[in-house]
Amino acid sequence: MRLQPTLRGWTLGAAGLLLVLLGIGAGSRDVVGLGAVALLAVAAALGVVAWLDAGRVRRPLGVHRRVLPNPVHAGERVGVEMHITASDPAGRARLTGLKFAEQAATELSAGRPLRARVQRTPGRVVVSYAVQTARRGRWPLGPLVVTRSDLFGTVTSTTTLGEQAEVTVWPTVVPLPAPSDVLVGEPDRVALGARSPSTDDASLRDYREGDDLRRVHWRSSARRGELLVRSDERAGMRPVSVLLDLPLRSTHLEWTISLAASVALAMLDAGHPVRLLDGVGAHSTATGVPFLHSRHDGARAALLDRTVDLEAPRTANDAQSRLVSAAHLLETTEAGGEIVLGVLGPLGAGARAALAHVADTAQGWAVVRSDPHAPGGTRDARATVEALHRAGWRACEVAPGEPVLDCWLRLLGSTR
Repeated sequence: MRLQPTLRGWTLGAAGLLLVLLGIGAGSRDVVGLGAVALLAVAAALGVVAWLDAGRVRRPLGVHRRVLPNPVHAGERVGVEMHITASDPAGRARLTGLKFAEQAATELSAGRPLRARVQRTPGRVVVSYAVQTARRGRWPLGPLVVTRSDLFGTVTSTTTLGEQAEVTVWPTVVPLPAPSDVLVGEPDRVALGARSPSTDDASLRDYREGDDLRRVHWRSSARRGELLVRSDERAGMRPVSVLLDLPLRSTHLEWTISLAASVALAMLDAGHPVRLLDGVGAHSTATGVPFLHSRHDGARAALLDRTVDLEAPRTANDAQSRLVSAAHLLETTEAGGEIVLGVLGPLGAGARAALAHVADTAQGWAVVRSDPHAPGGTRDARATVEALHRAGWRACEVAPGEPVLDCWLRLLGSTR
């Protein structure tokens, strides 16, 4: 609790002290008494406000905060409702006359005071307001700041109530079509073993990374000593890895992540097992990047959650090492028959070589960012597109800030 006199309280206290000193000097009891009354008034106000402190340890006021929706996409509004309750008569007395203020990250409040609606009933106060999410991330909300002053406005106390909440903000996503006839042609489906289900659903094939373990035929697997899965149309959907090369420039970061998340969700909704690869830390191991399946509840949320904490690399070397690490992961997890969708920037020689090997076993598609404002940005992007074409990728050049749907359709129409 922060307890202090207001400007009026300091003025009254200073005047009282001055009157006491003047009264003593002049030998006037009346003047001393008048000054003493002023000092006692300030002291009494301090005592009363301290006694009514809303955060008293014995029976503090209860605070329950509800944030809906949470998580939320960037650019959307979030409603916040707080219930401040008192459980005893003393608590109700402390609740009366309180003023409330909420603390929020700039990414939620845009640096402006939050305008709230306050509803008071005996023993309960409901504070409700809305915030506008500005950017992807995890942003703090609260704790609640409460202020009390005495009847004459000479003393104020400020304290915090409740715990800090967190608002998770996903990137903005755009619905994209996922035409399977473009990404996966009929010859590819035959090679992958996709077929109409047999009457007993007993057509078996070898287990591949990304297959649903619920489709494992355990009896046949035990007999052969290796995992076998029932093969049907859904089991034949090719796994998809979205390869993410984050830009150094923060102005391009959110657009890049939004494009990658939109592509990943489009493929997930089309029935493909999907994973997001950025080559960072613990996520650069095979066990750290499992495929997500649309048939599983929460798959979309889990995929979007993986984008929340993505950060731009510090240097160009750091960016290349991340991409090479992710490309090596594709090789070590035997990504044969996999679809790799890259959201890339202009690549160095090491990254180009790593991605060239990926195309030996997987079908590669990539959009390559160009930066007209950077020296050589457009030239380097075109050189990267040409290098990917030579390696067997389908690739096209895009500009940061371009509509995500336009980028996606241009990629689907690209050639080697």
